[in-house]
Amino acid sequence: MALARVERLSFAYPDGGPALREISLELRAGEVVALLGPSGSGKSTFLRALAGLVPHFHGGRFSGRVEVAGLDTRSARPSELAGTLGTLFQDPGDQVVFTRVEAEVAFGLENLGTPPLEIPGRAAAALAAIGAGELAGRRVAELSGGELQRVCLASVLALEPRLLLLDEPTSQLDPDGAANAIDLARSSGAAVVVSEQRPERVLEACDRVLFLEEGRLVLDAPLEEAFARLPPAWQPREAELPVAEPRGEPVCRLEGVSFGYEPDQLVLQCRSFEACRGEIVAVVGPNGSGKTTLAKLATGLLEPAAGRVVRRGRACYLSQDPGRYLVAERADEEVALAVGGDLPRARRALGQLGLSAQAGRHPRDLSSGERERLALAAVLVAEPDLLVLDEPTRGVDPERKDELAELLRRQSPSRATVVVTNDRVFAAAVADRAVSTAPEREVVLA
Repeated sequence: MALARVERLSFAYPDGGPALREISLELRAGEVVALLGPSGSGKSTFLRALAGLVPHFHGGRFSGRVEVAGLDTRSARPSELAGTLGTLFQDPGDQVVFTRVEAEVAFGLENLGTPPLEIPGRAAAALAAIGAGELAGRRVAELSGGELQRVCLASVLALEPRLLLLDEPTSQLDPDGAANAIDLARSSGAAVVVSEQRPERVLEACDRVLFLEEGRLVLDAPLEEAFARLPPAWQPREAELPVAEPRGEPVCRLEGVSFGYEPDQLVLQCRSFEACRGEIVAVVGPNGSGKTTLAKLATGLLEPAAGRVVRRGRACYLSQDPGRYLVAERADEEVALAVGGDLPRARRALGQLGLSAQAGRHPRDLSSGERERLALAAVLVAEPDLLVLDEPTRGVDPERKDELAELLRRQSPSRATVVVTNDRVFAAAVADRAVSTAPEREVVLA
């Protein structure tokens, strides 16, 4: 018997074109389904429809039928589905309520009326299972992006739902954390639908593959059949990180640098790091090991507690969550902010990232992957001497990642480029060399 049934589902957001078109399928208890497709193809919208957020929360034009555990989502509110299903949003920051980790994981259980004596144990067990037990007493605001993603996943798993909806659950996780997250989802016993832009992280763990294009379901097949039918860019890829020595004119150098957000707790000790004009350096390492801190020190957003940072020329930084910093009413106006309002120059930058057709749209109306590329255009247009990109492929599909790698390599002679990433496939494709912030090495080694 199907746990969820979708019949001829179509949906369009208010004042928008069709996001989903005539989708029909069934989800069975215990199966793990990979949901793939280009940025903007409707993956997140489909998950919202299964959760009842479409149309109850987002409004818009809805037709067809979605039924979960016997409840029709047109008449059942999302609150009535809580506990039956659990959702991890694409941006984990959007679902955080409390300031402390342990309270955040307990919150969903409290809402479901879980007996109070059971809540601490279930919350602690969920954090431990996801490899985040040591974060229980931490403040949410102090967590790295990957640590926050782990906490939000623990919050969902603690509910023990029958249907688990995961929207890019590994986008900010290191490889070990990503593998653990997918394994936990599979072993939970729930039916799992996992949307991902990194197919190598999910395909081997899935029973079935769905592929969306422009809101249409163009592939629904068992794993073995899907491997033969997926586009080449969506096939799993191996990643071998490059090892080399710095070369060229140094644009940024960190010497004996250390930093801590608390006076008695260092999060980064960097003996030596250098980025030279004409090279692309990938910075990799486990979640919470100081990758973002290194990026902010390199661009001057943080001052070191010890050591020194030397920079030559202009530095630009793309944050890990750029969608939070979009301020303009149109995409082209957002990009033009960095170049004194020069709209033609801004539109050329948008064109380089495949966003020409989105120039007149409001940034908040774009998909997550499109917003990521918009933010990237907003820093590339400034033509900096030092370009630091923090997780630039989050929400970006494999074909666009290949295009981004090609663009960065084509422009690399004019600048030093530093890419902070947990996407090993992208790092291998774009970088001239890689450095690690792995804690067992104690310091960043260039």
